[in-house]
Amino acid sequence: MNTKTIFTALALTVACSATSFAQDMKTKSDDEKTKTTVDGMMTKTKMADDGKMKVKGKSAAGDKMKAKTQPRSAADRKKMGMADNAMSNGVMVGGAMMTPDKDIVDNAAGSADHTTLVAAVKAAGLVETLKSAGPFTVFAPTNAAFDKLPAGTVNSLVTPEMKPTLTKILTYHVVPGRLTAADLKNGQVLTTVEGEQLTVMISGSNVMLKDAKGGMATVTIPNVMSSNGVTHVIDTVLMPAK
Repeated sequence: MNTKTIFTALALTVACSATSFAQDMKTKSDDEKTKTTVDGMMTKTKMADDGKMKVKGKSAAGDKMKAKTQPRSAADRKKMGMADNAMSNGVMVGGAMMTPDKDIVDNAAGSADHTTLVAAVKAAGLVETLKSAGPFTVFAPTNAAFDKLPAGTVNSLVTPEMKPTLTKILTYHVVPGRLTAADLKNGQVLTTVEGEQLTVMISGSNVMLKDAKGGMATVTIPNVMSSNGVTHVIDTVLMPAK
């Protein structure tokens, strides 16, 4: 079975499973804590009185992820160009309008250029994590970015035994907090949810990211706002060292 066939099947699985999340998801919550289990991925969210939030996740295989987030003040939002009137505007990505009233996953699911990424997120069991309150900054590789990987890489990553590796790669593309393009400075080091770092490199009007292996990705569409964060479309898959 070739790569396109596999990801077509995965994409159909994402679409078909959307209506069954309510049946498959087990949620336990109180005033400050929420515990959710979907497809073997357990996510715990704890909200403090000051709005700061801690998110922890653990898969059935024992793989772990964690992130800390804090709310932006109105002044910060205005400074970053995210005032309420600006937030009402959308951005076209992959033939669809990405709007700030949708979460990161729902926006990505509408992009024809990100079917591979959405299918991979589902395969890794990260859908509910990326639909949580966040905020998160996601660097989203396009289908063409995945096509640039060595032959057989994608086929291998979506197999059950490679789920821990797939999860590491995907969470290496997520940074806690909401970072717009204006927040990214030349030489800035970003610590990802996966735990390793990315380095921001700016040349003229181009914003690029250097991964742990020395690979480079360029931001092609910045500042795609969602209700729980911001997405920057990139042209290359970023790779952690481990």
